[in-house]
Amino acid sequence: MNNFPIIEIDQQSGFCFGVINAIKHAERELASDNKELYCLGDIVHNNLEVERLEAKGMKTIDYEGLKKLRGKRVLFRAHGEPPQVYQWARERGIELVDATCPVVTTLQRKVYKKHSELKELGGQIVIYGKKGHAEVNGLIGQTEGKAIVVQSDEDIEQIDFSRPVALFSQTTQSLSGFHHLIQELQGRMHEGVPFEYQDSICRQVSNRMPHVKEFALQHELIIFVAGAKSSNGKVLYQHCLEGNPRSIFVSSASELTLEMLEPMPKSIGICGATSTPMWQMQEVESRIQELLEMPTE
Repeated sequence: MNNFPIIEIDQQSGFCFGVINAIKHAERELASDNKELYCLGDIVHNNLEVERLEAKGMKTIDYEGLKKLRGKRVLFRAHGEPPQVYQWARERGIELVDATCPVVTTLQRKVYKKHSELKELGGQIVIYGKKGHAEVNGLIGQTEGKAIVVQSDEDIEQIDFSRPVALFSQTTQSLSGFHHLIQELQGRMHEGVPFEYQDSICRQVSNRMPHVKEFALQHELIIFVAGAKSSNGKVLYQHCLEGNPRSIFVSSASELTLEMLEPMPKSIGICGATSTPMWQMQEVESRIQELLEMPTE
C-alpha cells in the first residue's frame, strides 16, 4: 500500500501523576530485595500493566486476602483506602507501602475535618462520584460511612435540604458535572441552611476531557486505548466520540484488525486513559504499521 495514513500518539494521554507515583513505588519495592510485595486491588485499571508488574513478582490481592496476611509488605494504590483498612494492616503487622495519590490524601483529610465539624450540627457530607469506586469508598470511610454519594440527579433525593450540606467531588469527575450539581443543590437548600462546596477535582485529569475531544477532531480515525475496567477510560472515550464518531475502543493492540481501519483514513490518532501506559499506545501504533505493512522508522 502506498498512501499510508499519518499516525499520531497523543502526548498528553497516558498515566496521570498518581498512577506514575504508584507504579514507581511498586517497581522500587520489587527491585529492592526478595521480600514479597502484595498490592491491594489492581494497581491501575489496565490488565496489561498489572500483568507486567505481576511478572516482576507483585501479587494482587483483595480485602479478604489482606486479612489473611501477617507481617507481609502491601502496597496501597493511588485511589486511597478508608481508615478501617489501615487498622486491618496495623493489626496484622503489615509493612505498608502507601502510594495514595497526594491529591487524594489531601481530599481525604478535608472530608474528615468537615465531617467532624458538621457532625455536631447534624450536617451531611455529599460526594459527587461513582458509587463503589475505590477512591469514593476511601472518602466515605472518612465520614464513618455516613457520606451521601451522588452519581446522578436521581441520587439528590437522598439529601435532607433542611440540614447543612458540604459537597466534595471524587478527584476524577468532570468539572461541568460538578458545577451542575452545585446549582441543583443551591436551588433546593432551605432558606438560611448552610451549603458549602470544595472543588477537589484534579485538573491534570479533568483538563484531558476537552483536550481528547480536540485531539479526536484532528484525525479521521481515533484508536482509544484503555483497560475494560477503567472508569476514566469510559468517560474519556465518550469525549472522543463527541469529537469524532469514528473512534474505536480497544484494550490491547491485538484487538486491532485491518477491517477496523477501513475505509482507510488519511490520519489516525491514538490516545488513552489516565490508566493507559505510553508503551501500550506505542504497541497500537506498531500494530497499525504491521497491518498496513508500513515501513517503521
